[in-house]
Amino acid sequence: MSKQLFVLGVAVLVSALATVELRHRNRLDFVALQTLTLERDALNVERGQLLLEEGTWAQHRRVESLARSRLGMALPAPEQIVVARPRGAGR
Repeated sequence: MSKQLFVLGVAVLVSALATVELRHRNRLDFVALQTLTLERDALNVERGQLLLEEGTWAQHRRVESLARSRLGMALPAPEQIVVARPRGAGR
């Protein structure tokens, strides 16, 4: 009887230690999850800001203004425009 009681006591002790270890690991994993979630949210905010900035830099009005001022580009006169058609089109 005392041998069975000893084995049962050891089993309870091992089970208790395993439970404590698993709870500790669970808490550490939860902290890591929270950290990664905050990092993901911050990256999503930064991505949104970068998309807005990209939209601002790529506006047609701005591109046209830079093309005129920095590159000296202008719209061609109507007589300078040549329309290229593929062979066999319009026959």
